[in-house]
Amino acid sequence: MTTKSRPAATLGLPVLGLRRTARLALLGSLVLGAASAWHWRAILDPITITATIARCPAAPLGFLAVHIVASMLFIPRTLLAIVAGLLFGMGWGIVLAASGSMAGAVAGFLVARYINSGLIDPGRLGPVAVQVERGGWRAVAVLRLIPVIPHSVANYALGLTRLPLASYALGSLLGQLPTTIAYVDFGAAGERLMLGGASWVEPTLIGLAALALSLLIPSIARRRAG
Repeated sequence: MTTKSRPAATLGLPVLGLRRTARLALLGSLVLGAASAWHWRAILDPITITATIARCPAAPLGFLAVHIVASMLFIPRTLLAIVAGLLFGMGWGIVLAASGSMAGAVAGFLVARYINSGLIDPGRLGPVAVQVERGGWRAVAVLRLIPVIPHSVANYALGLTRLPLASYALGSLLGQLPTTIAYVDFGAAGERLMLGGASWVEPTLIGLAALALSLLIPSIARRRAG
């Protein structure tokens, strides 16, 4: 090693240490946040969250911010979709819930990729990861429709693969859309029902149709794959 190269290598060690410290701090913050969300889960009901966001001067931006944080702390996105329906109705509720779900998915994906940063070889993640990488956005979309896989877990797990961000984002948007529409419409129906109107029937039926579609698509995909 030459004299000139030694200072550069010496300077690289503190930078590497800072990066590792930052990753560990971020991971610790996420774990602490998830534990706090679990501890206070009793107050995480749609009515309470809706009332809290409604007091925000910029409620749509507040909702998006809450949705991103919730996605990273293992809080079900369906809860936020119901809040969107209660707070903004069917139309804007779907737009904001889909946007928040998408932003939260991308945030979790990037955080996992940043924290990992070479610690785990994507080639060792198993055949499921390989199939997702080969399937691209279509595989992500189908994976998002499987109800037993939590939203946040999928975000972090897919961030460990070699999936391009664009394919991941498109697949997440399309795969999450049917259940987003369903639960937003259920929230909108609940809001109309609480106001004593009879117009709750329409969003309920649309929600049920969207939910049925979200359950039907994975079954069709499995048959075609077989």
